[in-house]
Amino acid sequence: MLIDFSDFSANQRYHLMTQTVIPRPIAWALTASNLGTNRQVLNLAPFSYFTAISSEPALLMISVGKKPNGEVKDTLTNILENQKIVIHIASESQASLVTETAATLAHGESELAEIDTDLLNTTTFDQFDLPRLAQCDIAYGCELYEVKEIGNTPQSLIFAEVKTLYVNDEVISSSNERVKIHADKVSPLARLGANEYSGITQPFKRNRPD
Repeated sequence: MLIDFSDFSANQRYHLMTQTVIPRPIAWALTASNLGTNRQVLNLAPFSYFTAISSEPALLMISVGKKPNGEVKDTLTNILENQKIVIHIASESQASLVTETAATLAHGESELAEIDTDLLNTTTFDQFDLPRLAQCDIAYGCELYEVKEIGNTPQSLIFAEVKTLYVNDEVISSSNERVKIHADKVSPLARLGANEYSGITQPFKRNRPD
C-alpha cells in the first residue's frame, strides 16, 4: 500500500505516524504551577513525541499539542511560567500509571493527587528546584531552552536543556571510566499506536564499522 499524505487529515496522519514510528520513548514530564509558593501544584503527563536531539548543548525535545478543547496543556503553561521540567523514563511495569496521567484535568489540578502514593510519589531532586518521581530509575532535571511553534494548530516543540541527571545506582555499572546503564534493568516503557505499549526485548550488540 502506498499512502499519499495529502489525501489525509491531520488526525489521520497522526494515527498513521504513531503506528509506524515505533517504538517511541515516553517522556513522563513533571512540571509545577506557582513554583516556590504554598500554592504549588505538580503536573505529570506523558508525551511520546519525544527524543534527545543534541549533547552540546544537552537538549531533549518534547512535542506538545493542545487539550481536546483547544486549551494549552499544563506542561507548556508551567514550563513557560517557571522554566523548569523534570523528564522521567517510565518502566514497563508503570504502563497503567502512565496512562492514568494522560487524563485531561483542569489547570491547577494534579494528576498525582489521583494516584495511590504507595504506587507513585515524589522525592527531593538534589540540586534542582522541582522534585522527581521516587519510583523512576531515570530523571532529567531540565531548564527551558526554547519553544518553537509549528503548524496551524499550533504544535509546541519544547527544547529542554539537561542540567542534572538522576540514575538509580541499581541500574548502573562502571567500566573503563564509562558509566554503563543497563537497559534491561531499567525496562523502559515504549509507545506504539492507538492504546498499545511495549517493553524491550533482550538487548544485543553489533559493532559499528571503523
